[in-house]
Amino acid sequence: MADGPAPVIERADNFAGFDASRVPSPCFVLDLAKLEDNLQILSAIAEGSGAKVLLALKAFSCFAVADLIGAHLHGTAASGLWEARLGRTRFGGEVHTFAPGLKAGDLDELVSLSDHLIFNSLGQWERFGGRPGCTAGLRINPRHSEVATPLYDPCAPWSRLGVTAEQLGDRLPDGISGLHVHALCDQGFEPFDRLLAATEEKFSGHFDQISWLNLGGGQLLTAPDYPVGRLVERLKDLRARTGLDVYLEPGTAVALNAGVLVTEVLDTGAAEGHFAITDASATCHMPDVIEAPYTPEISGAEIVEDAGASESTDPCVIRLGGPTCLAGDVIGTYRFAHPLEVGERLMIADQAYYTMVKASTFNGTPLPGIALWDPRSDGLEMVRQFDYETFENRLS
Repeated sequence: MADGPAPVIERADNFAGFDASRVPSPCFVLDLAKLEDNLQILSAIAEGSGAKVLLALKAFSCFAVADLIGAHLHGTAASGLWEARLGRTRFGGEVHTFAPGLKAGDLDELVSLSDHLIFNSLGQWERFGGRPGCTAGLRINPRHSEVATPLYDPCAPWSRLGVTAEQLGDRLPDGISGLHVHALCDQGFEPFDRLLAATEEKFSGHFDQISWLNLGGGQLLTAPDYPVGRLVERLKDLRARTGLDVYLEPGTAVALNAGVLVTEVLDTGAAEGHFAITDASATCHMPDVIEAPYTPEISGAEIVEDAGASESTDPCVIRLGGPTCLAGDVIGTYRFAHPLEVGERLMIADQAYYTMVKASTFNGTPLPGIALWDPRSDGLEMVRQFDYETFENRLS
């Protein structure tokens, strides 16, 4: 495969042709064409490199598109019993499970659901390992940080994730057939290349004791500027030198730029500056906006960073916030083409991953619906809406 950007079909604003009034608000809308574009890139990486690619369910678990995903990827990566069950029953293919904490009562079912069960510590392996039924692996921590935000850095000091080279020693425990490393977050090829080099430096002495190596996720493999060819060659070289089966576990990359969150303006006003209240909540529906933090793009609007006095008097510069009582439930500050009006629909971009899987009903806030849209035919399918019982049934 030639080096260069991923062979993505460009859709700079792939929802420009979507009428937001066609769905209830709030609502997650997935672009099936863009999702398929991403999956074709990931499939090409697997074919070119000989690696296997798994969907990380922790980022994107929309089983309404499981058949499409299964046609391109090898299976799923789960973070515990329930995701493993979802992967096995809804998605098919291989299921690889890793959880920092395991319960003894879950082990029999986890083993029955998983092709690979990856242990987080030597103590965890000693307590729960050695059960027949699936292949066992061990998560490693190369103590090599590429992630700037400690919240998302598995190799940050005092990390609870993975076994270090010093802890592991020269020999793997009997029964461990593979190693797993994950230490990236929405990054490009160069951080991956450095991480892999650090992993080889510290753990290659164990490669003759294993048959597979799982390199985790955290790479924006489907971004237009990602050098797919360089990744393929790096993985081919790794496989040729070591003879190992290699796995990747993308999450964000599967659904990158493939979804929006439709929201409706509920109220407008002004204090120091102009604001609008929407029925989409950063706290409930897009928690990474607050946790990362970051400001999501909105179709037809410009993000305003560090708005000052001049912007505060402009009725087109508006701070959007959700409907909850949390003062910090703020989506961002934007410059719109016109002052917003009550009832107006907005589309918050790139909200397919780490949104549906994290959404909550805090404050009694309704969960967004889920819709599938195919821009090639303009077909729209409303696959899920949530009602009051969804909220009540989570409580006692």
